[in-house]
Amino acid sequence: MELTRARTVQAPPLGCDAADLAQVEAVVSASGTSFGKGMRILPPDRRYGMYAVYAFCRLVDDVADDDGAAEDKAARLEAWRQRIAGLYEGRTNDALDRVLAVVIGRFALRQADFDAVIDGMMMDARGPVVAPDEATFDLYCDRVASAVGRLSVRVFGDASEEADRVAYHLGRALQITNILRDVAEDSRLGRLYLPRELLARFNVPLDPERAPRARGLEGVCRVLAGRARDHFRAAHRAMARCNRQAMRPARLMGATYGAILTAQERQGWRHPERRVSLSRPRKLLIAARALVG
Repeated sequence: MELTRARTVQAPPLGCDAADLAQVEAVVSASGTSFGKGMRILPPDRRYGMYAVYAFCRLVDDVADDDGAAEDKAARLEAWRQRIAGLYEGRTNDALDRVLAVVIGRFALRQADFDAVIDGMMMDARGPVVAPDEATFDLYCDRVASAVGRLSVRVFGDASEEADRVAYHLGRALQITNILRDVAEDSRLGRLYLPRELLARFNVPLDPERAPRARGLEGVCRVLAGRARDHFRAAHRAMARCNRQAMRPARLMGATYGAILTAQERQGWRHPERRVSLSRPRKLLIAARALVG
């Protein structure tokens, strides 16, 4: 008598349609980022939850970076705000909507955090950000980075106040690190994210074209690097009070960006056009230490 083994058929992550999940993952893959690889440490439901959050962030960021008129970009971002509101009212129209709606319900994501990300993109869409004051600089960092963190920590598995504190500090640390690494690239786009008070203190022109060549740029960036370090330390203190397993991706991001900041500090900002990067072996070593430490 022949015995037949029954195959166990696994349901798609999040209980979503496999085709919908594939479309969301395709947005992540098309971005060319290493984000997708980094999220492989997560269980499938949380991994695809992060893919959906990233896809949303990627698409609204693309709107802000388009070459179109400011009014058109603002209108498209407002359409995204209405689209997100629709998800909280049970309305979906495409694959990303359907997956995001499940992710919102599964991980209790807050509409205000999605709206904050859109508000951050609106700041870029309405015209290049040039030498914002300190309050606007911090608000920008909160919207484009810490708000993403507040969505992410819930998908990671920790919705506590301490997890929000991780998002607050780590988001700012990552965003400041990005700004410091991209001074020259941003200047070519007519952007200058460095705070005007610091620029004035170090006699750096409030001009995206001239600022990268100013002698005082080094001082401005050293001060901001110190702030980023403070935020990294505060984030790690908060992580220690969170669910350890849930904070694995946050530890990985913190270790990676902390290494980028170290490399940038060593190089300095006399030649900001030389964008720092980490070698693949270095990234793997950082990941191994972050995940087992």
